[in-house]
Amino acid sequence: MRVLFVTTEAVPYAKTGGLADVAGAIPKALRRRHCDVRLILPYFRPVREKLADQVLDTGIRFTVPVGSHTPTAAILSTTLPDADVPVYFVANADYFDREDLYGTPTGDYPDNCERFVFFSRAVVQATLALDWVPDVFHCNDWQTSLVPLYLKTLYAHAAPARSRSLLTIHNLAYQGVFAAEAFALTGLGKEHFAIDGLEFYGKTNLLKGGLVHADVLSTVSSSYAKEIQTAEFGCGLEGVLSERAADLHGILNGIDYSVWDPATDPLIPANYTPADTSGKLACKRALQKHGGLPLSDAPLIGLISRLADQKGLDLIADIMDELMALDVQFVLLGTGDEKYHKLFAKLGAQYPTKFSANIMFDNALAHGIEAGADLFLMPSHYEPCGLNQLYSLRYGAVPVVRKTGGLADTITNCTPSSMGKGTANGFSFQSYSPRALLVTIVRALKLYSHPRHWQRLRRTGMEQDWSWDRSAGAYLALYAALLARGA
Repeated sequence: MRVLFVTTEAVPYAKTGGLADVAGAIPKALRRRHCDVRLILPYFRPVREKLADQVLDTGIRFTVPVGSHTPTAAILSTTLPDADVPVYFVANADYFDREDLYGTPTGDYPDNCERFVFFSRAVVQATLALDWVPDVFHCNDWQTSLVPLYLKTLYAHAAPARSRSLLTIHNLAYQGVFAAEAFALTGLGKEHFAIDGLEFYGKTNLLKGGLVHADVLSTVSSSYAKEIQTAEFGCGLEGVLSERAADLHGILNGIDYSVWDPATDPLIPANYTPADTSGKLACKRALQKHGGLPLSDAPLIGLISRLADQKGLDLIADIMDELMALDVQFVLLGTGDEKYHKLFAKLGAQYPTKFSANIMFDNALAHGIEAGADLFLMPSHYEPCGLNQLYSLRYGAVPVVRKTGGLADTITNCTPSSMGKGTANGFSFQSYSPRALLVTIVRALKLYSHPRHWQRLRRTGMEQDWSWDRSAGAYLALYAALLARGA
C-alpha cells in the first residue's frame, strides 16, 4: 500500500505544535509495518537551515497555477532519520523562505491562503512528476485540506484520480478562514464557493472544503470526534461533521518511545524505569536547581504548554495565590500569548522560591520537566488528543487533567475503585472552573503524602503502552477499508 503523508510540519524538520510530533512518528510506525509511506512538506527556512547539505535536488520543476499567477515549485528530497521513509520538500523561496512557518508574533502572514493553495496543488503535481502515485493521500489540517478537493476536480483526469484521501483534524479551531475574494486563488469553479463547499458565512474556509470532499475523516481521539459534532466544540462546523459522522473516525495519537523514555533518554540527568525510579529524584533535584528553587521534597508540579486560553491557563492564573500557599513547587515552560508571558513572568518574580517561569522553547528542559516533576497539569478547555499527558505517564509525572478529548480517553481518574482495580493513572475533573482544578490538585497532593499509594499510581502509568505502533495499526485498517470501499 502506498501512502503519502501530507503535512506542513514534522519533527525533526519544522515544528509549532503537536502535529509535528505526529507527522514525524506515524510514517516511521507505518514503515515498520511494511507500508510504502512517504512524507511531503514545504521547504521552510527552518528546514533549509537545519538540513542544508543533507537535501538532494531531484531536478524536478513545474509551475503551479495560483489565481492569475504561476509560481514554480522545486522538489527536494531526503530520508527521515532512523527510518527508511523518503521525504519530499516543496520549495519556493517567495512562499517559504521566511523566519516562521505561518506568521510572526504579531499575526499570521497575510498571504497564507495563497501559500497553502500553492502547496496543496504542488503536492498533487509532485506525485505525477515523481511517477509515484499513492493509494492514499493522508492530509492534515487546513493547510493541506484542498488536496482531497483537487483530486476530485482539477486533477480528476490525472493519475492521482484513482487515489483516495483521508483528512485528519488535529485542532478544529484552526480552519484557514480568509476573505471571500481569496477563493479565486484556488482555481476551483464558482460552484465550490457554496454552502456545501468552501463558503463559510460569506468567507472562504479551506478546512471546510476538505471536510466535505475527503473520502474519509479522522481526528486524534474518540472523545474529540464526538465533541466536534456539538455546538460547544464544533467551531461552526458541527453541522458538516455531523453529516459525515459515519466517515469520521477517532484514532488516538501515540508517542515515540525512542525519544520519550526515561530509561534511555540522554537529555535527563539520570535514567530510571518503572521497577527502579530512584533516578527520578536526581532529575527532580536538577530541575529545582535549574529553576532556582530550594532542594525540597515538596511535590513539584510541571507544565509544558502553548500559552493560550485553550490550555486552561486562565484556571491556573485564578488559583495561583492559593496554590502557592500550599507546600508545592511549580515549573512552567512555554510560549504563546503575550498576556500569559507577562502574567507568568510576574508570578515568577512574586514567588521566586516556589514558581519558575520559563517563557521559551527548550526541548531539553521539556524532557527535564517530565523527568523531574511529580505532577503534570493539563486543565485544558478542550484537547483534541494531547501528547504531554502521555509523556508524563511514561516519566512518572502523574497527570492532573480536565476530562475532555484525548485527556478523557487516556487518563483514568484516581478513585478508591480505580485504584483497587489497578487502572488509575492520574487525576481528572469535569467542570471547567478554577475551584474544580484546585480541589483536584489538593486531592492529588493528599495521595502524594502516602508514598506507597503514590508509587503504585505512578508505576501503573509508567507501564502503560501508548506507542505509535498501536495507532499505526488503526490507520492501516482505515486505509484498507477506504480502498476496499472505493473499489
